[in-house]
Amino acid sequence: KGGIRYHPTVSEEEVSALAGWMTWKTALVDLPFGGAKGGIVCEPKELSRNEIERLTRRYTEGIRRIIGPDTDIPAPDVNTNPRTMAWIMDTYSVYQGYAVPEVVTGKPPEVGGTAGRVEATGRGVTIVTEETFEYLGTDVADADVAIQGFGNVGSVTAQLLHERGANVVAVSDVTGAIYDPDGLDVESVGAHVADDGRLEDYDAREHVSNDDLLTLNVDALIPAAIEDVITVDVAERVQADVIVEAANGPTTFDAARVLRDRDVPVVPDILANAGGVIVSYLEWVQNSQQYSWELEEVNRDLEERLTRAFDEMLAAYEQKSIPDLRTAAYTIALERTADAHEYRGMFP
Repeated sequence: KGGIRYHPTVSEEEVSALAGWMTWKTALVDLPFGGAKGGIVCEPKELSRNEIERLTRRYTEGIRRIIGPDTDIPAPDVNTNPRTMAWIMDTYSVYQGYAVPEVVTGKPPEVGGTAGRVEATGRGVTIVTEETFEYLGTDVADADVAIQGFGNVGSVTAQLLHERGANVVAVSDVTGAIYDPDGLDVESVGAHVADDGRLEDYDAREHVSNDDLLTLNVDALIPAAIEDVITVDVAERVQADVIVEAANGPTTFDAARVLRDRDVPVVPDILANAGGVIVSYLEWVQNSQQYSWELEEVNRDLEERLTRAFDEMLAAYEQKSIPDLRTAAYTIALERTADAHEYRGMFP
């Protein structure tokens, strides 16, 4: 299970690493999937919709022998979306001679997608953030939150935390960050961005840099953009009470050690952003059963799985004298993967 990304920097090494990452993520949240990843080296911004469709269908023809509903199930990732998944499903189905909606997840609902998939990752980040606040004794209604990134994940997280009473004081995109210590009007910001607006053009109380956002004095910092943004230099200046990693790999290895030494808890990405793969699994289950669920049932299942995984991570952290939450999460994932290998054995 894993996403397919379209980006100029895609490489075999990156795809292999992300596939491994997905293995630990699915193990941590106890899904019956291994990890996978795929990608195409291209710049989607320079391609027309028809060109992206032809590229996607040709790519699907090339990988159709190694994907399948019981072997490898792709999903959206960087610069891919529900329409991309619909093209993959359609191309694969044409070769099979019948519709196979369960070959991919993250599809539009009209062709077998599930309710709640688009916002699943952001909803999962919100659930994990709430669980973290409860663990730390922080009332979400009194919490100040800064979110780096206002794409699908960041915007959904901002909206849901705002609805729960949190004070979202800063968000950002590639053009910079906006900041208001009294709290942003999240709905207004969302409407501005949805209208193809950039945050540098938003009429905000204060404009700051992305780097400044990462070091604001807040209850929770949620990096939801790209990898490696929390470097050693940033880690030494972080003022947040906790970091919840909504992006993949936002904290460098050395920065993670600095944060641990400073007693800044970090909820790792393999848990914090697992909402997407959980709901992808639920979509696959619905397709396989040919029975769709209501949004409330999807969201309830998502919350139960993430809450259970969070509690298991905390138990490992506290009972096994593990140095940080990231190590606790990976310990669980590695133990489950090792147990599965031991039970299966080797053949031939």
